[in-house]
This record gives sequence, C-alpha cells and structure tokens, in this order.
Amino acid sequence: MDFKVNNIEKIEDGMLPYAHWLYSINGIGSKTIRYMLEQAGTPEALYRMPKEKIESLLPPSNRKPELAEKIAVSRQKIDIQKEYLRLKNRQIKFICLGHPDYPYRLANISDAPYGIYYRGKLPEQSRPAVAIIGARNCSEYGRQMAKHFGSELAMMGVQVISGMARGIDGIGQKAALEAGGYSLGVLGCGVDICYPEENRALYDMLCLQGGVCSEYLPGILPKNSLFPPRNRIISGISDIVLVIEAKNRSGTLITVDMALEQGKEVYALPGRVSDALSEGCNRLLQQGAGIAMSPQELAKDLMGKVGLVQTELPSCNRKADRKNMAQTDGECMNITLLSDVQSKLMRVLEEEPQSVEIIKERMLLKNGCDLPLPELLNHLVKLCLFGMAKQVGNSYFAKN
Repeated sequence: MDFKVNNIEKIEDGMLPYAHWLYSINGIGSKTIRYMLEQAGTPEALYRMPKEKIESLLPPSNRKPELAEKIAVSRQKIDIQKEYLRLKNRQIKFICLGHPDYPYRLANISDAPYGIYYRGKLPEQSRPAVAIIGARNCSEYGRQMAKHFGSELAMMGVQVISGMARGIDGIGQKAALEAGGYSLGVLGCGVDICYPEENRALYDMLCLQGGVCSEYLPGILPKNSLFPPRNRIISGISDIVLVIEAKNRSGTLITVDMALEQGKEVYALPGRVSDALSEGCNRLLQQGAGIAMSPQELAKDLMGKVGLVQTELPSCNRKADRKNMAQTDGECMNITLLSDVQSKLMRVLEEEPQSVEIIKERMLLKNGCDLPLPELLNHLVKLCLFGMAKQVGNSYFAKN
C-alpha cells in the first residue's frame, strides 16, 4: 500500500528540492499545494507538467490562469537544485508533508503546513512533547514555575515546545536546555531571524541543542498577523499544552483554542484569584482543564496519553500474547517486557534511593552504558510507571 499523509504521496530526500520550489512560490498556499498533489502525485511531476495541465489541477476556487502562469514561469527563473543547495549552505533544512521526518503529530492536524524550515533538530517522534506557554509580562511566580516545569520535564525526557517569546515561553525553554533536555522554538518569522532580539542567546542555544522551525520562508520578517497561525504548530507538534500564566483575554488563549480544536488536552497552573495573570488559568480550570500540580504528576498523565503504558488487561484467549501474560486466580495480568537498558537499570537500582547522578555513574561502571541524562530519566520514569521503581523527591530513584 502506498504511504500517504493527507492523501499526499511519500516524499524521498531527492524530491525535497522540487517540494521547496513549489512551497516557495508566492501566492500558492498549503491547501492549494495539497489539492494539486492529490492529483499530480509528486512535486516533480507537477514541475514537469505543461501550464495548461497545471491550471486544470488548481482548486476550483483558485483556478486562475495567472496563478498557473506564475507556477510555470517560476520554473524558468530559478535552478531548483542550486536554490535548495543555497538553503542547506545557510544551515537551513526543509521538510514537507509526506516525508518520513515530518513530525507525525503535526501532520495529523487539519491545517498542517505543507512545508517547514528548521535549524538544529526537529523533535524526536518517539518521545513525548509538552507545549509550555504563557504571559510575556509574567510575574515572579510565573517565572519560577516556568523554570521549574521546563527543567523537571526536560530531565524526565520530555521535549519542551514553545514560541521563543519573551516571558513564560522563553523561560521554560531556556530551563529545559540548561537541564540538558530538548526544546523547539516555533517562530512567527523566518528561521534565519531571531525575534525578539533580546532572546538571541536562547535562539543560539536552540540551534545548537534543540531546534527552531517556521512555516514561513527564510527572510520573512515578524509581524503581528504571522503569530496567531504559528500557534497551531506549537500545539499541533505537542502531546499536551501547559499554560503557566495568562490573562483572561490574551494571545496565549489563542493557542489553547487551537489545541482544543486539534483534540489536545490542556493543563493550567492554578493561581490566586486576585492575580490578573492567573485569571486565564483559573478560568481554564473552571472549564475543565487539567490541574498542573507538579512536573511529576504531569509526566505521569502524559506518559499514559502517548501510549507508553498499557492499562488494559489483555484477553487470555489470545495464544500469541501468552508469553506476555501470567495467569493468577483466573485473571489475566500484564508482564512488562523491559528493554535492555531498563533491565540493566533494574540491576543498578537499590531499595535505598539514589540520586540520578549516582545511577548514571553506576550504569557506566557496571554496564558500560554512558546514557545522556534526559534519556536516563526517561527510562527511570517509565520504570516508575511500570511500578518497578519509585521516585523519591525530585531526582532520587529506588527499586520498588
């Protein structure tokens, strides 16, 4: 069966220059591109079509001879291979719908951008991701909580997604990076532009340790109209959205609305009812948002939501699954099959709590495994969720 995303054929690396050519044509948007590719198949096939055929593939609402002419003329104006190479020489990467590296969470939203430009790395598909968002002019309480959640979630292997804005966004992302974790900044301008300039140090850190991405072409300057659309990417690329601080009517709540439309769960940090910056969060809680009590509680909820823990009891009648089960008093129970790393961790853990640093050192000495801290914490959290280990305090773990 052919691999398709939103009815778009699978795209290999060699097709990316053609995809970039198509996406960079002024006046043709993602919806039009998707409509045309559903019929044409690939960007290269579209590139090689005569103008008359191109016009027939345009959506009825946008079937204009001048647009078909623009697409045809653009093929003569640029050398698409050289243009794509010039992009790579500026350390800017491009990915599009249909390519296996395109974030699958984002591909599943109804208005996913056809193309994404990025520097650094995109989030790992197999690891959970949380969007941390909030007020630009935050309080000291919001500042401390953004640091706390960003740092603790990163140390548990959770990827932090945000908009690199001043205030809560940037503070949470910086904390995640300083904890040795991953963070992605979704920009409302080209990826070659740092905005706001005051977050230049964070931008550089993201490019080195994490990533920055944008649906807008390189060189596009920031303007107010570009920021609301980018918020759908912040929520779309995340598993859940965490609001640290927000006024009752604020730009943060635009992201919340988009997350809810995408079927994502929203969590909010409770605050004093007398604080204007907590009014939006408290209102969200009143409307049914999850309560962000601690990074650890949030991580437990998150791990279950992204399918890292099986909670259903399997049927004992399925012979193929019997090696994963045990029979006890006529009932079925799951037997968790640990990975090689998790098995080694269980041999290192003791009944007395040990710090993460000690566990990391013992894994290296006993098993020859030099695990990065976020990866180690990710495995430890999973063992806790399996009920085989327990967390004591912020960064101590013991055999359960």
